[in-house]
Amino acid sequence: MFKGFTRFLHSPGEQLKPLLDSPESTTDALSPRIIPRSEHPVSRQQMSDAALKVLYRLNSAGFDAYLVGGCIRDALLGKMPKDFDVATNATPEQVRDLFRNSRMIGRRFRIVHVRFGREVIEVTTFRGQPQDEHGDHIAQQSDAGLLLRDNVWGNIEEDALRRDFTVNALYYNIADFTIHDFANGARDIESRTLRLIGDPATRYREDPVRMLRAVRFAAKLDFTIEPNTEAPMYELAPLLLQIPPARLFDEVLKLFMSGNGLITFRLLSHYNLFGMLFPEAEEAMADAAWAEELIEQALTNTDKRIAEDRPVTPAFLLAAFLWAPVAHRQAELERDGMPAIPALQTAAQEVVARQLQHTSIPKRFGMPMRDIWELQARLPMRRGKRAFQTREHPRFRAAYDLLLLREQAGEIPRGLGDWWTAFQQGDEHEQLRLLQKVGSDPASQGDRRRKKRRKPRKAEQ
Repeated sequence: MFKGFTRFLHSPGEQLKPLLDSPESTTDALSPRIIPRSEHPVSRQQMSDAALKVLYRLNSAGFDAYLVGGCIRDALLGKMPKDFDVATNATPEQVRDLFRNSRMIGRRFRIVHVRFGREVIEVTTFRGQPQDEHGDHIAQQSDAGLLLRDNVWGNIEEDALRRDFTVNALYYNIADFTIHDFANGARDIESRTLRLIGDPATRYREDPVRMLRAVRFAAKLDFTIEPNTEAPMYELAPLLLQIPPARLFDEVLKLFMSGNGLITFRLLSHYNLFGMLFPEAEEAMADAAWAEELIEQALTNTDKRIAEDRPVTPAFLLAAFLWAPVAHRQAELERDGMPAIPALQTAAQEVVARQLQHTSIPKRFGMPMRDIWELQARLPMRRGKRAFQTREHPRFRAAYDLLLLREQAGEIPRGLGDWWTAFQQGDEHEQLRLLQKVGSDPASQGDRRRKKRRKPRKAEQ
């Protein structure tokens, strides 16, 4: 991988210590492998000034402080770190007293955010074992093993074994620039393996979101999930139903808005996790072949836009994920005699209501999502001034993109999308010509209003 670090990984006589079946079993005997600065590529030049300020101020106040987790993992992989997390033996109250530009957040996991302009450094206190109690700082678990509260403080060794994956249990010591590796994370980085610390089933029951994190890291880092780590996921996927919808929505953003959405979607489907997040979409994919194709194309386009540093919005992806169940329900309502527009609005309301039981959708995304759906009914209506009015709608572009995906996936015949493409690109004369052709375009039949039959007059009767 890189000189020095690879030599450390394969040095003679170096033996792999077996990972623990449970974090509690051998905490006292745990000792890290210390990688000296000469044998790893992590440099202070890769760290933000804000992160360094937090580390040095904690050290100056007499506390231990380490950079930990993803920033060290990414640096060892040759990537430029973006998010910087600090672990320390200072309590949240002590951290808050040191930094006036900080605030304490969270009840389930109490942490401190230290803000420097737009950058936020997350500072966590070393956590101990959930079974231990330290005064008011206790952990609470449900009967199923779910951690409801975890504010038990411990030492760095205990903290390392409380982390989820071995590649995230790497600590960078600003005092001597060494990396402390508590769970053979360096070796797993070298072999590109994602491995849970401790017994996987137990760790997933403690926090089922770890299954989503496993998928996200595997997709993001192009890692293979270790067999024992992935084995319980198929069976334990329903544990995600215990997680609050608001927290799952945050995870959805991380899963699909990071540039690896397509492979993430396929992994989630493989491990039966996607249906726990979007059950309506999962059912629709089983009923309609085009539904999965539409989602995959939406994710492909989103990944491309992120790679090109172009703006993306969760509202469009959510509209694509849930369009198939909305269209299916709309068709049912229309068969029962409801007009098309009210049927679409009713279907959207019902689908969203069911979705909110699994992942919340904030209004700033939910309202645009509904606009995108309602425009699907307006796009075929192009007579007179309607085409110009539709084009000026603030969600027109997103609705147009969804229309193209629907045609590409095979839900509806091609043609309407080409018309709108030409209408946007054409000059005034071309637009008038296109409008004149609307009457003979089969895709425009939805624009034709039904004429009411005139009742005959009494004289005619």
